[in-house]
Amino acid sequence: MQPQHLIYKKPGLIQAIKKDYKKNKWLILMALPVVAWYILFHYVPMYGVIIAFKQFSPVKGIWDSSWVGLKHFHDFFNSISAWRVIRNTLLINFYQLIFAFPAPIILALLLNEIKSKYFKKTIQTVTYLPHFVSTVVICGMIIDFFAKSGLINDIITYFGGSRTIFLVEAGWFRTIYVGTGIWQGVGWGSIIYLAALTAIDTELYEAVTIDGAGRWKQFIHITLPGIAPTIVILLIMNIGHMMSEGYEKVILLYNPSTYETADIISSFVYRRGLVEANYSFSAAVGLFNSIVNLILIVTANYVSRKVNETSLW
Repeated sequence: MQPQHLIYKKPGLIQAIKKDYKKNKWLILMALPVVAWYILFHYVPMYGVIIAFKQFSPVKGIWDSSWVGLKHFHDFFNSISAWRVIRNTLLINFYQLIFAFPAPIILALLLNEIKSKYFKKTIQTVTYLPHFVSTVVICGMIIDFFAKSGLINDIITYFGGSRTIFLVEAGWFRTIYVGTGIWQGVGWGSIIYLAALTAIDTELYEAVTIDGAGRWKQFIHITLPGIAPTIVILLIMNIGHMMSEGYEKVILLYNPSTYETADIISSFVYRRGLVEANYSFSAAVGLFNSIVNLILIVTANYVSRKVNETSLW
C-alpha cells in the first residue's frame, strides 16, 4: 500500500475550471459577449418551436394555444407547393455547390500565381467590393442590368440577338441567381483559401522544384493537398446549408411568373408566416427545414471523416 502523500489525486472539475479561467481569463471575457448573443438570439427563442405543433394565436400566446400535433406538417406535404419549394431549394443549392463553391478556390489559386503585388491587390479589391454592397442594392442593379432595356440586352442585341425580359422568364431565374451570387461572393470567399495557401511551407515548393517538378505538378502534389482540409471543412458546411438558402435575394428578384423555379422554402415560409400571418404552419416548415439540414451536415461530416479523416467534429 502506497503512503498517503504519494497517492495521486485527480483534480476535480471545479479545480480544472478555475485553473483554466486563471490561464485564459481575458480570452474568456472577450468571448462572453459572443456567447451571450448566441444564447439570447439563437437558444432562448428555440422554445417557440412548439408553435409548429399548435394552432398559435397571438391573443392566447404560445402556452394557451391549442395543440394540433403534426397537422401543419401534414398540410405542408399535401400542398401543391411542398415539392416545388423543396425541389427549387435543392436545385439552387446544388448549382451553387457545383459552380459557386469552386469559384473562390479558383480565384485564390490564380491570385496566388500573380507576382505583381499592385495588380494582385487591385484584383482583390475589385472582387471584394460586391460583398460589402447591400443585398437590396445588388438586386436593384440586377433588375436594371437584366431589364428589357438593360445592359445585358444591349450587349445581346449588339451581337444580333433579340431582347428578353430575363426576370420574367422562369427558366432564367436560377442562372441569374447563381451567376450573380458568384460575382457577389467570389472575392470574399477567396480570403480563407488565400490564408490556407500562405500556410503551406515554401520549402516544399523548393524541394520539388529541385526534383524537376513544374507548376502543374506543384499544384497537384503540394498546393491542392495543402488546402484540401480547408476545402473539405467548407464543403461540409455548405452541404449542411443545402436547405437554408436565404430569402432576401429571392423575394427581391422573384415574381409570380417565376415561382415555378424561384420559390424556395425560406421564401415560402416568409409568405405564409409574415405575409399571411400563418405562424404555426411556417414554423412547421422551418422546423422540417432545420431537421433536414442537421441530417445533411451530420451525414457529410461522417462520410468525410471516414474517407479522408477530415471533419468538423
